[in-house]
Amino acid sequence: MLLSKYKKKIYSLYSRKKKNGGRNNRGRITVAHQGGGHSQLYRTINFQETFEKGIVINIEYDPNRSAHIAKLYSIDSNKNIKFNYIIAPKNLKILDVISSANNAIFISNNEENTEKQVGSFYYLKDFAVGDFIYNIELSSNIGGQFVRSAGAFAQVIQKQENFVTVRLPSGEQRMIPELCKACYGLVSNENHANVVIKKAGRSRWLNIRPTVRGVAMNPIDHPHGGNTSGGIHPKTPWARLTKGRPTRSLKKKNKLIIKSAKNRNIN
Repeated sequence: MLLSKYKKKIYSLYSRKKKNGGRNNRGRITVAHQGGGHSQLYRTINFQETFEKGIVINIEYDPNRSAHIAKLYSIDSNKNIKFNYIIAPKNLKILDVISSANNAIFISNNEENTEKQVGSFYYLKDFAVGDFIYNIELSSNIGGQFVRSAGAFAQVIQKQENFVTVRLPSGEQRMIPELCKACYGLVSNENHANVVIKKAGRSRWLNIRPTVRGVAMNPIDHPHGGNTSGGIHPKTPWARLTKGRPTRSLKKKNKLIIKSAKNRNIN
């Protein structure tokens, strides 16, 4: 997917992004390895599809996420011109028409063969079994929350009364109400995982500070510290077991989750 070379900033879609270096309101580091980085503006993404129909006029890079974004041009019922950003799917082209779920577009050559427009919003009940989707709502009209990173996709695997079963990228199978919305297709920039940083300076541009190994610390700073690396199970700096131990609460059981991620037993 080629990014648009010529683009004009629509300042109503931009907002100031304050940096905190991974620190909370008390000044304590709560997210490690953050700091510095190039100055950025936040692009407001329309996850709730508040437009009816829009035409893709640009496909752009977004420094705040791994996926590319698409700029839409639309005219509302009062004949006002509006612009929106959405997460761009794979194979989206300039001048494609993106629709909301209430004005869903179905491309068809005949009555038997109908296709959905890549990037458009649809209700989950409108998808067929096997369709690839992204930007999925968990509750009606709250906006997409799941499957938004580069190259990600979920798949519809079963349709039931009032619910649709979806397989998420983690392997989890979850039932979602059929009146929730999702976008058709796969998220763009699937080669993001293959990017090689090459030098430390580029990581600093991306707001990433160096990571220090636990075995290189003192015992007071890390459970692995003290110039030894044997005889202890890998732990976090707060002495919690790591290496993939499930952290989801056993007391809070979600009946909508049919199969947990990667066959983990959390019950």
